[in-house]
Amino acid sequence: MDPVKAAPLYPSAYLAQCREAAAIAGFRVETYGEVLGCPLIALTRRTPGPRPRIYISSGMHGDEPAAPLALLDMLAAGVFDDRATWLLCPMLNPTGHARGTRENHDGRDLNRDYKDKVSVEAQSHARWLSRQPPFALTICLHEDWEAKGFYLYELNPTHRPSLAEAMIAAVEPICPIERSAVIDGREAAAPGIIRPVSDPLLRENWPEAIYLRHHHTTLSYTLESPSAFPLKQRIQALRVATETALAKIT
Repeated sequence: MDPVKAAPLYPSAYLAQCREAAAIAGFRVETYGEVLGCPLIALTRRTPGPRPRIYISSGMHGDEPAAPLALLDMLAAGVFDDRATWLLCPMLNPTGHARGTRENHDGRDLNRDYKDKVSVEAQSHARWLSRQPPFALTICLHEDWEAKGFYLYELNPTHRPSLAEAMIAAVEPICPIERSAVIDGREAAAPGIIRPVSDPLLRENWPEAIYLRHHHTTLSYTLESPSAFPLKQRIQALRVATETALAKIT
């Protein structure tokens, strides 16, 4: 299957849907920044008591529409309930989504900007993150235009119980798993699972997940659905993997 160019996911319409679903689900909407008139928003729902704090992001790359749509689907479906305190960033790169491009309006890949933080988006996001308590789990939703199946990255420096195998097993009945020995230029630890060098000091450029691992969590996953597959299937794969992880940790 040959991937085709992603249709733009228009930020104004998408964010309006997020705000509506957030209000119904009891979330607070916070605007933590703005880029070219497009708001950068976070949705938070804090549950009293000893509940895990879970962070989920999407919309880092503007040619990966399944990720923000999966997050919106879960929000509207009531997935983010009283099991946890939730912190969601649904569209990290609105100008990229307006154009249907991986990069933002300046041609910058925001997922390589969390060390130097040159972009307004990364600066604003990092400031917001700095005000949050540590997270029990972070999940970054993505797609891969070159993948032949679903895969994930795991950052688990303190060797906590892994959620990776459970996520892969849950996704496999609905979406093929990427089984290459080398995935995205990195050696696979198991079918569909990459466990990269996670020490930020050994990384030249920091994606969001490395920044989160360094400052905010000891367990982080980046989920990648294969962009060549139908949009509905990609959304479902991201949802199933995410919901499997949430069931294991809450």
